[in-house]
Amino acid sequence: MTAEVEVREVAQRARVASRSLALATRAQKDATLHAMADALLTRAEEILAGNAEDVARAEADGTPPNIIDRLRLTTERLEGMAQGLRDVAGLADPVGEVVRGSVLANGLELRQVRVPFGVVGMIYEARPNVTADAAGICLKSGNAVLLRGSSSARSSNAAIVAVLRDAVSAAGLEADVVQLVPGDTHDSVKALMRARGQVDVLIPRGGAGLIQSVVNESTVPVIETGVGNCHVYVDRAADLDKALAIVLNAKTHRTSVCNAAESLLVHADVAGEFLPRVVAALQQADVTIHGDDSFAGYDGVVAATDEDWSTEYLSLDIAARVVPDLDGALEHIRTWSSGHSDAIVTEDLAASRRFVAEVDSAAVLVNASTRFTDGGEFGFGAEIGISTQKLHARGPMGLPEMTSTKYVVIGDGHVR
Repeated sequence: MTAEVEVREVAQRARVASRSLALATRAQKDATLHAMADALLTRAEEILAGNAEDVARAEADGTPPNIIDRLRLTTERLEGMAQGLRDVAGLADPVGEVVRGSVLANGLELRQVRVPFGVVGMIYEARPNVTADAAGICLKSGNAVLLRGSSSARSSNAAIVAVLRDAVSAAGLEADVVQLVPGDTHDSVKALMRARGQVDVLIPRGGAGLIQSVVNESTVPVIETGVGNCHVYVDRAADLDKALAIVLNAKTHRTSVCNAAESLLVHADVAGEFLPRVVAALQQADVTIHGDDSFAGYDGVVAATDEDWSTEYLSLDIAARVVPDLDGALEHIRTWSSGHSDAIVTEDLAASRRFVAEVDSAAVLVNASTRFTDGGEFGFGAEIGISTQKLHARGPMGLPEMTSTKYVVIGDGHVR
């Protein structure tokens, strides 16, 4: 059986299952989410066993430590995945929400309401926690989901999906609302990207290569999630103690995630005071600084290239530059930012307002770490991804972003 036939078969089953899911009550969906959360913990041993296989294979293949960190599951991370599902259960159900409504002059009642997409495809790399997050958010928003994780996490994802499907079925919903796309080769990915008419929307989540491949090759509509070349700009009016704490948190709290800071910009007026402090602090945290001439005078700093300004390191590395003023910072961000999350540290209200107005990113932060750009931190529950495009959804995507709308028009024999 070819990959295209296999993918179309699971997509057809998902389409059938999505119709009943769209009619499920909030109580049914929430009970199912709690059952899924409980199952992750009661069957943790088999999930962790599958994950251990993936980690061992990755280590044998010489996979970088930051990628292994994204791949690895622990009891604590499983508990976080379960809590994410419970958090989603506690959120309002977006399906049926009236976005706007009115009575027209001719007496027709008009309502725009949220409805599920139907079938959502997910293509993602390494992180098996995405499997549970995506399944939970899609189920709560009334969508069936087709999950295509990377081959590096195949044992983890197979175990997680098996556990979730059993929980869904035991709760009284159709197990096919959560399915793993069959196949380990790129052929199955291509087949999913070309399943237009059976898959309603596709969401890639991973590195730049994966995302661009899906965006450029897919015939299924795509919600583009973006890489995170995130900046922290320390303004001339910054509280330097705040700035140091924010830079360290944004860079070192967790390096393998898209909202980690990858670039540091420092206003020239505070460089003399701030650079010795931030260089020492970053190096103490084992961060390699790829710096311009102003940073190059410090021991251990690597000379930065244009490639550094555009790189999402996902590691203990940061590109650093001194800029002459706010205009210089804005120009650098316009040139190199990926449009994910960019932050300013300043006590100058006018400077913060300019930064917020002129930085064209999905999230702009003032006196806060870029690590806060996250569905959970924003109160959305477990996110399905962070969109850096401008159509339909932008920023962390929670439940409302996983719906479309339709118009309901009610008349009383009206004719035009």
